[in-house]
Amino acid sequence: MTKQPVTGTKTMVVSPHYLASAAGAEILHRGGNAFDAAVAVSAALAVVYPHMTGLGGDAFWLTYSAGEGRVRAYNGSGRSGYGVRRDLYAGEAAIPRRGVRSAITVPGMADSWAAVQGEYGRLAFAEVLEPAISYASAGFPLSPDQHGGSVLAGAALSPEAAAVYLPGGAVPAAGSRFVQPQLAGTLRALASGGRDAFYKGQIAQDIGDYMRAAGGYLTCDDFADHQGEWAEPVSTGYHGYSIYQAPPNSQGFAALMALNILERFDFSGIEHGSYEYYHLLVEALKLSFRDRDRVLTDPLHHPVPLDRLLDKGYAQQLAASISMSRAAAIGSEPVGRDTAYAAVVDGDGNAVSFIQSLYFEFGSGVVAGDTGILLQNRGSFFSLDPRHINTLEPHKRTFHTLMPAMACRDGKPAYLYGTQGGEGQPQTQTLLLTRLLHYGMNPLEAVSAPRFVWGRTWGEPTQELKVEQRAGQQVLDALAGAGHLVRPAAAFDGIMGHAHVIGIDSGGLRSGGTDPRCDGAAIGW
Repeated sequence: MTKQPVTGTKTMVVSPHYLASAAGAEILHRGGNAFDAAVAVSAALAVVYPHMTGLGGDAFWLTYSAGEGRVRAYNGSGRSGYGVRRDLYAGEAAIPRRGVRSAITVPGMADSWAAVQGEYGRLAFAEVLEPAISYASAGFPLSPDQHGGSVLAGAALSPEAAAVYLPGGAVPAAGSRFVQPQLAGTLRALASGGRDAFYKGQIAQDIGDYMRAAGGYLTCDDFADHQGEWAEPVSTGYHGYSIYQAPPNSQGFAALMALNILERFDFSGIEHGSYEYYHLLVEALKLSFRDRDRVLTDPLHHPVPLDRLLDKGYAQQLAASISMSRAAAIGSEPVGRDTAYAAVVDGDGNAVSFIQSLYFEFGSGVVAGDTGILLQNRGSFFSLDPRHINTLEPHKRTFHTLMPAMACRDGKPAYLYGTQGGEGQPQTQTLLLTRLLHYGMNPLEAVSAPRFVWGRTWGEPTQELKVEQRAGQQVLDALAGAGHLVRPAAAFDGIMGHAHVIGIDSGGLRSGGTDPRCDGAAIGW
């Protein structure tokens, strides 16, 4: 397998599907900037990777405007409906993971497109959506990843969803032409009417009518009142770089906590890929997850103590608690899994790192009537325990796994990085950044090297540490000997997520690496 990333002198696009990357590259060639191209990529992913993301889901963005010289975050996640209460699930242990009663948060995706592109883009909103509309109306070759997701989740699809994603009652073959005419019509309406067509127009009306008829809880008023928001990112310093994440309700601060802990260790004495390397990263991440699970929710409903959690002195205390010979007995809650991360850099130095999701593969499994919109099940992660920090309440954002990342050097973007994979996101991001900064790997090497994922991110009953077998049996045995519940994984196993990186060197060259575990592409110019 090649270890050389794609390199461009002016622009770079990375995404988990080559057609989405091509859409971004096309918009850049038309004269659009990174913000135009990022929205084009996002919209294309909503069409060509429909099991991972879509108009019925959420998105988080980190933007860098060269003209402003600052990093900003956009929270494109939706709140629960005004009428969504715990008593609607009385007698149930948890909110259902599938079906119309799992679709209880307003999709924030379309709003985020309009916000990012409207704030910084050069082109008309309709032009930026053209590639996605074309893929939906004319069709595209169905990806192996979508085929696998359809096999996995097919039984969970509603009749309307099955009619779209299982045409003729069968899983479409990988490589066959897949057409979504209803979604194409919805995208055209959005392109001509803007965000209000989605949240205050016929699209919202159609979704509201469907939900009411199907026994769902979201209403037209919930859509009309939705508004994403620009926010200051959270950040920390790490070995001369400023590392940025989206603020809560995103879990991004957990990755910053892990870096603050790791900053207390000397990586020059730790061989990459060794037992010590994997063990140290896992233990640092466990500690950050322990705190994350205690505090993360919608900060408008309960404050998240970021000053304390990101304090360097607190990190030193946590670092001192790590044993290099024994795994700590720390648990985590199972969280969702399917997501799409992408990034764009243009010739002017603008940069966008963003991530979007339906939560589980195919989200709630429900397509809202004739809209072609697959609704997310993100709200199913709310707790029904009134004492839980993330308890379900009306008009509330839930604990969110989505977390795009950006590392800046001397005030300018040096690395844009992120991954699909629920709780695996802070883990893989930590692997990526340590490989880039401590071991001099290029973006493709960083995403291609063996990876691990710890916890219950895929819903397992135990706290497994899944490690790709190619890490070496000696390393796996040493991890097991330290008390990790090791489960070997296949080489380039998709369970490790789909990670992508753009690197910008001091001379301005842009290098891109997309994960060999997915259907992505890096396209530079």
